[in-house]
Amino acid sequence: MDNHPKVLAICGSTRAQSANLLLLQYLQKTAAPYFNINIFTGLDQLPHFNPDLDTDSPPGEILEFRRLVEEADGIIICTPEYVFSVPGSLKNALEWFVSTTLLNDKPTALITASSSGDLAHKELKLIMDTLGARSNDDTILLIKSIKSKMSTNGEISNTELIEQLKRVVLSLNALL
Repeated sequence: MDNHPKVLAICGSTRAQSANLLLLQYLQKTAAPYFNINIFTGLDQLPHFNPDLDTDSPPGEILEFRRLVEEADGIIICTPEYVFSVPGSLKNALEWFVSTTLLNDKPTALITASSSGDLAHKELKLIMDTLGARSNDDTILLIKSIKSKMSTNGEISNTELIEQLKRVVLSLNALL
């Protein structure tokens, strides 16, 4: 029986073969000796956040998403930047956690991979700090010009990026 910690990786992009999804698939392989990664790609299936629906019985998709977060030993979020911010679908998903403590003290890695990404990265860190997630400088990574650092099928040839991703994996593992 596999007793590795379980990490839920949330892809902030809804594009089928986004650089963010490819990065998470790369991390899934890289992290295998340390923890198991389950990649969540269903942001586009979550209903719009509405405080009136955030009751003892929220929509079923939200119950399932919250269950995945609750059962995970840690979280990885990998997101692009859209219009100088985190994608609306990711922000929507995170808003469903405001009324819970499910992310409080949850070991978390935050990766922003985009052409620029500065503002989305800062915003994501603020959101996750507000929700109480636990991260540190070594579990947070901004990857600028991501498309120049990986092939369209997810192969990474940039040695600096490979080392940075390895550091994120080892640092998150230390928090688990």
